[in-house]
Amino acid sequence: MKQNKWIALIAMSLGVFMSLLDVTVVNVALPTMAKDLDTTFTNLQWVLNIYTLMIAVTLLIMSKLGDMYGRKKIFMISMAIFVIASAVNGFAGSLTVLNISRGVQAIGGAGLSSLSMALTASNFQGKSRGTALGILGSVIGLSTASGPLVGGYLVEQFGWSSIFFVNIPVGIIAFILSAVYIKETPSYGEHQRIDIAGMLLSAATLFSLIFGLIQKENHAQWGWDDIRIYGWLVAAVVLLVIFILVEKRITSPMMNLDMFKQRHFVGAALVALALGMGIYAFYAFLTALMQNYIGYTSLQTGIRQLTISMWSLILGPVTGILGNRFSKKWLISISMVIGGLGFILIDRALSPTISFVDMWPGMVLLGVMNGMVNPLINSAGMEGVKMHEMGMASGLLNVFRQLGTTLGVVVLGLVQTSRYETYLNDHMSQVGMPTAMASKLHAALVDAGPFSGHAIAYNDRLNGLPFTSQFRHMVVMAYDHGMSGTVLTSAGIVIAGGILAAILMKTQFESEEVKAH
Repeated sequence: MKQNKWIALIAMSLGVFMSLLDVTVVNVALPTMAKDLDTTFTNLQWVLNIYTLMIAVTLLIMSKLGDMYGRKKIFMISMAIFVIASAVNGFAGSLTVLNISRGVQAIGGAGLSSLSMALTASNFQGKSRGTALGILGSVIGLSTASGPLVGGYLVEQFGWSSIFFVNIPVGIIAFILSAVYIKETPSYGEHQRIDIAGMLLSAATLFSLIFGLIQKENHAQWGWDDIRIYGWLVAAVVLLVIFILVEKRITSPMMNLDMFKQRHFVGAALVALALGMGIYAFYAFLTALMQNYIGYTSLQTGIRQLTISMWSLILGPVTGILGNRFSKKWLISISMVIGGLGFILIDRALSPTISFVDMWPGMVLLGVMNGMVNPLINSAGMEGVKMHEMGMASGLLNVFRQLGTTLGVVVLGLVQTSRYETYLNDHMSQVGMPTAMASKLHAALVDAGPFSGHAIAYNDRLNGLPFTSQFRHMVVMAYDHGMSGTVLTSAGIVIAGGILAAILMKTQFESEEVKAH
């Protein structure tokens, strides 16, 4: 019987791995998809955004349904939705079909990512719970980080459809293992009314917030005072206030707001937010640096990024043991500071001739942070949470992590773009090219943004011109200037997360809990 729960953990790990892998795995497939579907890269952005949006919007709803009607049941339904939608994605012959099925796939992914943690917490007890949550946390960290590697290999070998088709056999195996080995949880809300108002308001709040941030991400030139951005963000605040008022008055609310009165849980949620903003959002910028500026292929980039992701596999089981022996609060806090030092090392390595050899020490420290914090924050966040609220607690931790990633991409992107454009404005006149040409190239570089400036600078039509070498050096320096701002901002975010963990989280939560009984 003891072996059965570890097989159940494999099923839960496969579920969460697929759901989070699909957040990043599509990135490297976009050029091939654009060609096959005869569309533009800009149009394909919604293949990414719709998944991010829908998984965030439905996380809490799927978590609550699991708490009410049985987490295993909702987990398996989510698995079926995810696998069927993956098949539709793979066969999609148009962008419209692909976008719709990606949205449906995200609903299944939300159930898999949120309920896997709650099921692990309810299927394991005592010290084995910390070990199991540590392993699951390592899978979460690995899945997000390994997207470029898995996607790069599959696209190069089998085409873009394979990134979706691979989910089918894996999903079927996980579904069977789940049916046989996962222990069902009680249906805590069997005789309660579903809080439809709370579910709709939570979904609308998260939709408005995430969509507003996505609008800013996709239209960096729009100011925060643009109605197309602040309108959504204001709507999110208004809807949040209404949600809180409604939840306080309902007998059986969707969410117990008293959870946010617990400093320990709030600290765990803020660390999850910082982790999303600091490292998961940074992957997009690291990938652009390695592919667009250094020149690695998607597969070469993925292999080198194993320097970060492999630590999730190495440290995952270890964190469970460490968390049982030492304070999770201080392990998390110290690890976040280590990650901040990793970002600082990467910043010091930035130069026009940077390569992986220069970056790997900093990347190792990022991997150690991710490998330590992700598992620990899952187990620490579940401490003190009532059994019937574990699904909602895990859902909230996932929402904060997902929100952090989306918010981080926007914030880091704004920092990078601002510093990139400032450098261009200050140095373009020093290149020594004709004024008219300088004006056109400057406008093209600003319009393309930091990610694509390299392609403009190294266009073959500039070969042989007397100012080309100086111009190209200036563009790379502008990118490095922007990238430095991104890296140092990420450092500040994760270090701040470590400080908040030290202030808000409890040191001896479990022992206090035992004394209370």
